[in-house]
Amino acid sequence: MDLTRLIAVRHGETLWNVDTRIQGQLDIPLNDEGQWQAQQVGRALAEEPIAAIYASDLARAWQTASAIAEAHPDAPALIAEPRLRERGFGIFEGRTFAEIEAELPEQALKWRKRVPDFAPEGGENLLVFRDRIVAVAAELAARHPGELVVLVAHGGVMDVLYRAATGQELQAPRTWELRNAAINRLLWTPEGFSLVGWADTGHLSRDLARDETST
Repeated sequence: MDLTRLIAVRHGETLWNVDTRIQGQLDIPLNDEGQWQAQQVGRALAEEPIAAIYASDLARAWQTASAIAEAHPDAPALIAEPRLRERGFGIFEGRTFAEIEAELPEQALKWRKRVPDFAPEGGENLLVFRDRIVAVAAELAARHPGELVVLVAHGGVMDVLYRAATGQELQAPRTWELRNAAINRLLWTPEGFSLVGWADTGHLSRDLARDETST
């Protein structure tokens, strides 16, 4: 059976990552550090036999994916995939972690506890978000049996993929990193995802990437 190799990359750093401000589906670009990180991950993947790059259409992910495509000598197809967007955080978006705790304490508690059916007002719950990400990642992988595909997205997307590949429940405490511009490797077959390697940041020699939780 042909399997698909996946490299999943979280976007480079933004000013809102630095400020611990929830971005969700707001369109925030990379900052200078994030642009450098995107260039570094592009160089790190330049020799990989990439068949296609699929990216969230939000600027921070698209800019990161563009740097990967531009650094690759074979110019693999770069395809916008809106279903790879971050979880919708509704009224949390634009607020810092501290502001959410102070202004919306009841919702903040449910968020911290990862209540699966809780959605911030106007946002997505974890069940809906997980189903969206697992479905689109499997669909994209199925298009490329025997090939290598890059997915460029967001911290929440990386978290869902890790859980899918390791059998972690939605409410399990996170013990793995979600680093900006880290290289994460998975395999996909019709039976599901499996983990090959996670949070490789060896290409970031000035490793200032932030490890925010839900941006």
